[in-house]
Amino acid sequence: MLRTHHRLLTAASASLLVLGLAACGGTTKDSASSDGGAAAQTGASADPNAKTKEGLKIAFLPKQLNNPYSDVETSGGKVAVGELKGEYKLVGPNDASASSQVSYINTLIQQQQDVIVVAANDPNAVCPSLNQARQAKIKVVSFDSDASKDCRDAFINQATTQGIGESLVKMANELAGGEGEIAILSATPNATNQNAWIEVMKKELAKPEYSKLKLVKTAYGNDDDQKSFQEAQGLLQSYPKLKVIVSPTTVGIAAASRYVSSSNYKGKVAITGLGLPNQMREYVKDGTVKKFALWNPADIGYLAAYAGAALASGQITGKQGEKFTAGKLGEYTIGADGEIVLGPPTEFTAQNIDQFNF
Repeated sequence: MLRTHHRLLTAASASLLVLGLAACGGTTKDSASSDGGAAAQTGASADPNAKTKEGLKIAFLPKQLNNPYSDVETSGGKVAVGELKGEYKLVGPNDASASSQVSYINTLIQQQQDVIVVAANDPNAVCPSLNQARQAKIKVVSFDSDASKDCRDAFINQATTQGIGESLVKMANELAGGEGEIAILSATPNATNQNAWIEVMKKELAKPEYSKLKLVKTAYGNDDDQKSFQEAQGLLQSYPKLKVIVSPTTVGIAAASRYVSSSNYKGKVAITGLGLPNQMREYVKDGTVKKFALWNPADIGYLAAYAGAALASGQITGKQGEKFTAGKLGEYTIGADGEIVLGPPTEFTAQNIDQFNF
């Protein structure tokens, strides 16, 4: 499994990360200078020496159930909750629509959970319910896809928004040979993480060094396999000169790869983005995909559970500069706006993909 180390990424280290890897992880929101979370609102103070409470009820609410990426993320959370001697709960919708998570949050409030860990389908739709949870003394940790910073206590980020946006463009540029048409196959139109990465991609594409690349369309597969498959097909039919499809979602990249692998576009159109090694292995080995990237999703869920326990135990409040230990991952430092960065991802190719199993 991919191992990550604790770090508080600065702009300088993020730049080095981009130079060192063709694909870097991203966040759902850019950091700002203010502190978010409960600490800023209540003036609460942290006690780093406080004992971690046992028996904490920690509930995970991913974007949707039965999503391979989310399944790996929450599996890491389950492991961590077991280590913390807490009670793990997994709930969620079967679709990734903007408001589909609200009823689950309301139910978790009624059940008096200690921590809610949520990957927001929409940064604002979940906020009223999340703030009701916080008023009920429930700690809220967003992970993978952030909620608005004024309705959660901490955010577990894969890496930096800037880093992943830059790396997605860099991979696309390499695969296109420095010129030609590219398209993006994203998740839902409201997905905070994909939208943030795409914004960075657009800014990168406006730079002189990428002047010969042309982004012709951003399509949305709604993180549904069949719709993503159809959207990939539509992109290739609409843009016969297309060279690369960039999919910053594991559902999209797998669906696009499946379509291309059995079509006349194989070897002519490149697929890249963010994917799970186990899903992408066959497409790498049959030559459909040359490179893609991802962090270890299980570590995101694992870190989120430990952050939630640290919040519920009073060891941290979500304020910038606070530190806590996350089991096997080691010590982490909270950044601006309650953001906790997991660390850099790995680029996967035919040379290394068999070293990973997730």
